[in-house]
Amino acid sequence: MRLVRSFAAITLGSICLLAITDVGKTHTRTTPKLRAENRAIPLLAAVSGEAKSPSNLVGQMPPSFDKDVARVVANIDQVEGETLRQLDRTTLDRQGQIRTLGKLLLFDKHLSVNQNEACSFCHTPETGFTGPIQSLNLSTISYPGSVRARFSQRKPQSYMYATFAPVLHYNALQGDFVGGNFWDMRASGYRLQNPSAEQAQGPPTNPVEMGLPDSACLAYRLSKAAYRKLFEAVWGADSFAIQWPKDVESVCATPGPPTDVDQYPVHLSVADRQRADDVYDSFGLAAAAYEASPEVSPFTSKYDYVQAGSAQFTAQEEIGYALFRGKARCNQCHRDGGPGEEPLFTDFTASNLGVPRNPAVQFYFEAKSDERGYSPNSAGSTYVDTGVGFFLRKLKSLSGQLNPDSRWIELAPKFDAKFQVPTLRNVDMRPTPVFVKAYMHNGYFKSLKEVVHFYNTRDVLPKCKAGDPGEKVTCWPPPEDPTNLNKRQLGDLKLTDQEEDDLVAFLKTLTDDYKLSSPGSAK
Repeated sequence: MRLVRSFAAITLGSICLLAITDVGKTHTRTTPKLRAENRAIPLLAAVSGEAKSPSNLVGQMPPSFDKDVARVVANIDQVEGETLRQLDRTTLDRQGQIRTLGKLLLFDKHLSVNQNEACSFCHTPETGFTGPIQSLNLSTISYPGSVRARFSQRKPQSYMYATFAPVLHYNALQGDFVGGNFWDMRASGYRLQNPSAEQAQGPPTNPVEMGLPDSACLAYRLSKAAYRKLFEAVWGADSFAIQWPKDVESVCATPGPPTDVDQYPVHLSVADRQRADDVYDSFGLAAAAYEASPEVSPFTSKYDYVQAGSAQFTAQEEIGYALFRGKARCNQCHRDGGPGEEPLFTDFTASNLGVPRNPAVQFYFEAKSDERGYSPNSAGSTYVDTGVGFFLRKLKSLSGQLNPDSRWIELAPKFDAKFQVPTLRNVDMRPTPVFVKAYMHNGYFKSLKEVVHFYNTRDVLPKCKAGDPGEKVTCWPPPEDPTNLNKRQLGDLKLTDQEEDDLVAFLKTLTDDYKLSSPGSAK
């Protein structure tokens, strides 16, 4: 499949988590280096505890919750302020206008129900546009919504390079779904022909994320935004020519979901509802335009410079790249490009890698209804995330994504427990070398070494329970869901410990913003 960098093909942020569906195999012996790496990461018990705010969180919440959240919100406010100031001193062309608008939309916390959470709260640049709070990466893995006591079940994916995903489609010869956004592919892109734009439309009305009770609330908040004129310059002067009901302010300050008897609590005329829907579509398209820009997807990693002849791999990185393309079989799913392709390091399909359950996921503790009578997870600790299969069976989700093709429902059993193969670009991007990221849809892994070791030894090391001595080193817990388990590209790759390290060294060359020390030299 040829992937072209066009606006119609862009697909928003759900990709950057590591799901290396191909890695090599290692000896089953315990490696001192892996033991040391594990010791360097605090145990969950060390970061667990009751968060001071909100008071009803009962999972393994870090004691620094309030401080960490406040820091990220302040950083987002700073980015938004700098971008707003740019409007006053810069004449933007049409492309600059829509990209700048998209950035403002993603960094605007006022678009959430409590006006405290921007899209970028879960997707910050310094971590490759994924989760920026180390204490949450080590514990809950998902991030709190605008209602701070509500969490989703998955780790935030990255925006970077997600815009290249095609519209979701089923390839009958391949027997696979290809494209879309989100871990479960539910942002199909069918309606707007742009998966990224449809992904952006998910969080604002998701009760566990930005929490608006009605998509029209986003249009209302935008009509009050400091950058309203820029929105109108891009999408039309009449964008907000909507007659708002007198109670719109109070309705839009009420967390979703809406009641069954009033699915659209902002009561608008047919014409005004259509205009509000158009604003919502424009919001998604502008966000996708920003994410497709070089600011988010720049192709400036060491790998890119090596391919251009401007840098050279180290000996270890060169070995790692050979393993990636050969013995470890990584590029069977994480495609590194071919004729006419840009190297995106994903094939946009889905796979069940057999990742163990992560007992620290806050979603397991959300069975009890909150003060508004809403329970994000009625199954509690028995919940099992069935991934793409769940999406295929559902005609609507809390974030408004639809299964666009009823014929796909019968395919659901073949895709239970499968999750989208993310790009490996910027898989190691972090603000400091010691910052801990989480990997996979449930954040079970906390380092690239752990991920590679799992790919290598999943099927050769003995099984153990979560928390047992040797977990992630000499034994693995069983898969959270063994349905449709991928046994072809991982599990017994026979990589040595050194080859695992070589592969990790190569993966680190995929981090953008690489600086050449001098023209034509490697760093």
